[in-house]
Parts: sequence; structure tokens; C-alpha cells
Amino acid sequence: MTTETQPQIKEFQAETKQVLRLVIHSMYSHKEIFLRELISNASDACEKLRFEALAKPDLLGADTLSVRLVPDAAAGTLSIKDNGVGMSEAEVIDNLGTIARSGTKRFLETLSGDSAKDAQLIGQFGVGFYSAFIVADKVTVLTKRTDTPAVLWDSDGEGQYQIQADDKPDRGTEVILHLRDEDKEFLEPARLRQLVRKYSDHLSIPIILKSGETEETVNQAKAFWTRPKSELNDEDYQAFYKHITHDSEGARVWAHNKVEGNIEYTSLLYLPKRAPFDLFEREQKGGIQLYVKRVFIMDKAAELLPPWLRFMRGLVDTADLPLNVSRELLQNNRTVEKIKSALVKRSLDLLEDLAANKPEEYAEFWKTFGVVLKEGIIEDLGQKERIAKLLRFHSTAAAGDAPEATLEQYVSRMKTDQKAIYYLTADTLAAARNSPHLEGFRASGLEVLLLIDRIDEWVAGHLHEFEGKTLANVASSAADVASAIETPEKAAAESAFKDTTERLGKILLGKIASAQVSARLTDSPAVLVAGEFGVSLRMGRILKQAGQNNPFATLPILELNPKHPLVLRLRDTKDEATFADLAHVLYDQAMLAEGGELDDPAIFVRRVNRLIVEGFAAQPKIILS
Repeated sequence: MTTETQPQIKEFQAETKQVLRLVIHSMYSHKEIFLRELISNASDACEKLRFEALAKPDLLGADTLSVRLVPDAAAGTLSIKDNGVGMSEAEVIDNLGTIARSGTKRFLETLSGDSAKDAQLIGQFGVGFYSAFIVADKVTVLTKRTDTPAVLWDSDGEGQYQIQADDKPDRGTEVILHLRDEDKEFLEPARLRQLVRKYSDHLSIPIILKSGETEETVNQAKAFWTRPKSELNDEDYQAFYKHITHDSEGARVWAHNKVEGNIEYTSLLYLPKRAPFDLFEREQKGGIQLYVKRVFIMDKAAELLPPWLRFMRGLVDTADLPLNVSRELLQNNRTVEKIKSALVKRSLDLLEDLAANKPEEYAEFWKTFGVVLKEGIIEDLGQKERIAKLLRFHSTAAAGDAPEATLEQYVSRMKTDQKAIYYLTADTLAAARNSPHLEGFRASGLEVLLLIDRIDEWVAGHLHEFEGKTLANVASSAADVASAIETPEKAAAESAFKDTTERLGKILLGKIASAQVSARLTDSPAVLVAGEFGVSLRMGRILKQAGQNNPFATLPILELNPKHPLVLRLRDTKDEATFADLAHVLYDQAMLAEGGELDDPAIFVRRVNRLIVEGFAAQPKIILS
């Protein structure tokens, strides 16, 4: 710990310097956000003390927690003071001298160059304190924890800061902004009052403005979610959403509910418009805020919502949990399970209402969060039916910008004698639309759903059926799939190509389980299909890329189009070497059409070249005179 009175000079972390340069030089058109960020930090410090005081009541004593704004026109300073938890010297260095590297990297990568948008990112990435330098050419911080000596920190934001011991007697933090001449407007009480009501009115900690000898509380100073819904409008809800998420775009919809009975709690759930940067990092803790009797307990209580709803934001405040509740206590707690069940239903209510009444908005939600919602089909059997109705799929029945299909719409369009809901998985929508697997289904007028997310094959396997109709992958050799596209000519073709398919089986031994004539092809010469009980080739690739074994690995079946010229040439080829070249080329082409990789691309090229040369050689020579 520092004991000497002489200041220590320290360098900012390199990434911190980048953020400071951005803040000082790029945010000039949105200066007022500094007050929002600093008040938010001060409020958080008070909430942290209130939480720590649960275990050590003496920490709080008789103090009333508050945030104070003290403008001093003569000195040209604005002070934001709180009597919250305060910081030790180590915490000051950690919190003010550095930024978590992952957060900084994400922050800098996300910058758009638009100062309005970039300004809104400050709080979201945990760098809100540095917004002080938007309006100040020097920032001084005085801070003290109850159990450690006071610390003084100051900097001009140009690359260094200094830190030393201080004699501040009381607990808490005071941030003193030495305002630039052009920013003295933030010393005017009317301007400060207006900004507090604009950005921080919903905070439960009182914000007190000191003007001369008078002091006034300038916010509601009442927990936002405890206020009657009749008192709140859309702007109020959006302002509170932006406070808890630091999201500049606002929420899409929300639900505010107070529940009384065996369990008493208030919930406020928001559906965002855009995804947080860590949405697809499942190891990151999701969840909503937890309050007990209006005391903030934890920021991301993952136990209150399942991972497949990790895009939801908001909070729960209950009186039915102890104030000293821990993450361990939240697990397998009956009260928590009941609240979680209710929140899941409430979230699905929001989505169903959005889908029914604002389909265009729901389409935007689906584009952003649909992949995450699909996880619910796998993870939550109890809600599978409700989630299934919220799923959206590309389809062969829709083209261009047409809306994606629901399963209910697909079932309503099914042919009278159609037994299954047909789907195809692929890496991209273009690959799906051009897949050879669709040819026979198009010819038969059968609609196929096109699934292009990595999770989709697992989703289809766990969903299994919808409204009594099983889901069937058109890339499978299963009998129910093949029977849907049978043609009268197939039986005759099987006899005519019996010798060809047997020769193929021998040539491609170890690559295919068998070769057979197919009715599923109209334009392509050949296609690879999974065995009846095997997984698709795409699923096999996904498992391999993830470093996982495929317990259902089987060799694919090579199906031939008996009308295609290449297949006819294959049948009529007697030369074994040429037959082998054709066989391998057909197999490799089919593998490429599936999005797979060739074992040896160079050999494939040589075989194609040989066949092309042989084809030219067989053409009549033209003699020019």
C-alpha cells in the first residue's frame, strides 16, 4: 500500500490510451452522456455497499445512501459524490488505470466511426468512467473503503495518471471534473436537473443537487419497477432499459408484472432489438438482475432463465428469498424454480404476441435471436410445442424476400397424401436451393424446408414431429423419403443398371455403402445420401470440426440418375480404367455438391482432365482446307 505523500506516476495500459483518445477527440457531439455514466457508477457503488452490508451491517451504519452533484462555478469544477463502497488503492489502479483486455478489444472492434453510436458503447463495455474526459481536461478521484486508507487519483487523460495517499475521512468516492471552458454549461443547476431527469430519473438511489446553500433531490428516488404501471410510459421503460443494458437502440417489447400469492415478486422483462457481443459465447453467464426486497443481489442470475432465453434482459425483485442468497442457494431452490417457470412462460407470451400482432418486428427478432431460441427445442421438452410454433424456416415454396415459413403454414400447404414434413440442411441458403436432393421433390411438387444453421439438424432430431407429422430429411435414404418421389420408370432402370451399380460398389469400396438407381434426381448425375439410420454428411462434418466422434457414422449411398448422359456413359463403358475414372469423378462431384472436401483434389483434377481429353479424342476431326 502507498504510505508516502508524494504521488506515484503510472502509465495507462496501452488499450486504455486508445479508449481515452477516442473519448477525448471523437465524442464531442454527445458530451452529456458523461453525467449518465458517472451517476450510474456512483449508484452502483451504493448498491454494492448495500449488498456488502447484508453480511456486515456496521458498514452501512445510519447513513442514507445517495449521490450528490456539486457544481462550483468559481473553481470551474463539477463533483459527483457518493457514500457507497469506495475503492482501495489496488482497486483504483485496477479500475481506473486499466480496462479488461477482452472488453477493450471488443469495444475497439465494435466502433463504427459514428460518434453517436460509439458514444452509446461506452457503458456497455465497462469503460464509462473515461467519459469524464469528454468535458474535463483533468479528473480527480478521491475514494475510501471503510477498511482501507483513502486514495487520491488524478489525470489529464494524456497517457499517465498519478496516485497517492489522502486524508479523506469518510467512505465513498468523489469524482471531481475540472471542466473545459467550452463545457461550463454543466455547472448550471437547470442543465444538471434536466440531464438527471432525462437519464437517471429511474434510479432508486436519491440524486441530490447542491445549488448554493440549497439541496434538492432531482430524481424519483424510487425503484423503477415498484412504481405503478399507470404512472409509466414507453419513454420511461426505454430509459430504464438503456440504464440496465447500456443499449442505445432501446428494447423491442417488454412485460412488467407484479405477482402476489404463494410467491411474491415483481418482474420486468425486456426483449432487445440487437444482440449483445457475447450472445453466442455460451460459457458467458447470461441471466437477469436479481433483487431481494429492492436490494440488488446479483447482475446476471443465470438460474432465473434458461440458456435458450439468454437474450432476455430485465430483473426480478422478490421478498421470498433471503437477503444473503448466493448462487449456490439459487440452484435447486423451489422458489427460484417457480419464478423461473413463470418467467419462461412470460417470455414466450411476449414472443407469441409479437409474432401474432407484429410479424415484421418478429421477423427482425428472428433474424437476430432465432438461433438461440432454437436451443429450447433441445433443452426444454416442456416448452417444445410452444417454441416449435415460433420457429421460422426458409422454404422451397418461398423465394426472394418472401417471409419465412412457420411449421403451421407448411402443414396447411401439405398434399392430402403427404405423410411427412420434409427438410434439407445445408451450409448456406444458396447451397440448399441448388442441392441435387431437391430435384425429385420439386418435380413432385413437394415443399421442402431449408435449414442452414449449424444447430438445425439437432433441432429437427429433437423436435421429431409437429402436429402428428414426422420430420424427414430429404438427404436420407429412408424408405418414407424415397417413397415420396418414386417413379414408374425406376424399377426398369434398376434392372438395366444392376451391373453398373455392382461395379461401382467394388470401385468405390470403403467410400460408399452401395450404389443404386434413384428417382430423386432430374438434372444431376449422382448424389450422396445418408443411410436410413445414419446422420447426414453435413452433420458428420460438423461433429468432426468440433473434434467429436460420430457414433452414428456410416458410409453414404451413391444414388444415380439413370437418364443423365454421364451415367449412361458410365453404364456403357467397358474399359475398367475409364470406368474407374468416371466412378470417382461422379463420387467426388457428389461430395462437392454436399459441401464436403475431397481426400485428394489433385487426383480429382487429373481424372477430369483425362476424361475431357478422351472426349475430345473421340470427336470427329475437322480438316480445314
